[in-house]
Amino acid sequence: MTAVVDAVVALDRAALEVTLAARHPAVTKVMTSVTGLGSATAALVFLGLARLAGWRRELRATAASLAIAGVVVGSLMLLVQRPFPPQPVCLTDGGGLAHSFPSGHAAAVTVYALVARESPTLPFAPVAGLAALIAVSRVYLGTHYLSDTLVGVGIGVGAFVAGTALLRRVDV
Repeated sequence: MTAVVDAVVALDRAALEVTLAARHPAVTKVMTSVTGLGSATAALVFLGLARLAGWRRELRATAASLAIAGVVVGSLMLLVQRPFPPQPVCLTDGGGLAHSFPSGHAAAVTVYALVARESPTLPFAPVAGLAALIAVSRVYLGTHYLSDTLVGVGIGVGAFVAGTALLRRVDV
């Protein structure tokens, strides 16, 4: 187990070094502009828009999946309490859940991409592209290590699978 942890830490350190060397003011401006689209506030806005648009199936799948992801992300943040990477461009006050591991933004945007993939209405490619940009922004801005973001994506996938399975079970 120690070898796995050491490998992850080495990967995170290497990704951090590459990121710090690659930062550019114009890219930083774009990344700080898009990163907020993975926030809890943005999730509420997206859910409201889905409701107003009449996307009932997408709304239910997103809400169920985000609820599961939120519980998992919050629990892991409290359990692991990993500090943020050094030299962040921006950090937000997480209201007590201000830890690096895992990325809730990455989990949320993964849910959005998977909901779009299953939707007859939502365009998958633009949603998935924006989701990928938001996930990358978390590492670029120094809010998360690469492993935090990859685990966040995994949580998003798992939450989507669990959320949609749960909805199929209750829709008798």
